[in-house]
Amino acid sequence: MELPVWFEITTFVGLTVLLLADLAIVARRPHEPSVKEASLWVSFYVGLALIFGVLMFAFTNGQFATEFYAGWLTEYSLSVDNLFVFVIIMARFRVPRHLQQSALMVGIIIALVLRGIFILAGAALIERFTWVFYFFGAFLIYTAINLVRHRDEEDDYEENAFIRRMRKILPITQDFHGAKIRVTENGKKFWTPMIIVFLALGTTDLIFALDSIPAIFGLTREPFIVFTANVFALMGLRQLYFLLGGLLKRLVYLSLGLAVILAFIGVKLVMEALHENSLPFINGGEHIDAVPSIPIWLSLSIILGVLIIATVASLAKTRGQFVAVDEPVVEPETAQSIPTGGPEASAAAESRIAEGSGEGRARR
Repeated sequence: MELPVWFEITTFVGLTVLLLADLAIVARRPHEPSVKEASLWVSFYVGLALIFGVLMFAFTNGQFATEFYAGWLTEYSLSVDNLFVFVIIMARFRVPRHLQQSALMVGIIIALVLRGIFILAGAALIERFTWVFYFFGAFLIYTAINLVRHRDEEDDYEENAFIRRMRKILPITQDFHGAKIRVTENGKKFWTPMIIVFLALGTTDLIFALDSIPAIFGLTREPFIVFTANVFALMGLRQLYFLLGGLLKRLVYLSLGLAVILAFIGVKLVMEALHENSLPFINGGEHIDAVPSIPIWLSLSIILGVLIIATVASLAKTRGQFVAVDEPVVEPETAQSIPTGGPEASAAAESRIAEGSGEGRARR
């Protein structure tokens, strides 16, 4: 069964309107959300994802709905892990607290556009070469092993080549000018540090997509489901950033849980590749029917179970503890400048969060 075209179009229109409305709300009043506000928004987006799955079940079938829930849970859990690095990026560029919501919103939109391109390319590749699942599976297993090996190491953020290049070619002001990315000073046009923050958040998220996109393709081959799962996972990430706070540090077993999920999906991908094998040097190019297929309901159950166990075990281990996250910024009333001279200029900012950066996925 194929997804109805009208359902896909209606979904894309609805999500576009929602994202534009969210962006307008943030742009109109830049501020740091309260715990109550962040909680309401996170609940809204989680509820929206759950409702979307129900609608998909009603208008398509249970298979597609289950694939969406499994993909959304996987992407959401991996996105939570990204928050550790987002904290470091905010500290690295010394983004004022009241502007961080705007930075995250635009960075997430950039990430969605880039992920969309990546998803289309991945879908075309899988459609033509099913053996690519061997590489996807091996990569996810390798990533899972690295997560376990490096789980006790501190997070770090290293500017990619694109960001370093932008620093060199763009005339950038020393100070933030609200959420503006372009200003005029002394009759000359300048970019503000916010443009670099936007690009850093967006491109860093794309790097994380190198494992999350192959992972969700291991759960569904429908590009529509892959993209919508990513959208719903990322839409509430901005509010989750402010809501979790010190709780991030308490999720001590999150990386282990993610490692188990990625390893499971990696094995599932390899099994599917063997089941649909076409490589001449494996079983003479014939399918290996003896290899079982893992049903999507079992995948969803395993993913949900691992996340629950990892979260409960983490909170139990850190029971009675509340780890406050050091302020990763210089407040706007004291300073609003960004280090534009390279890594040395931002060493002080990074050191403030060395103790609170938590665990994250192994750097590529």
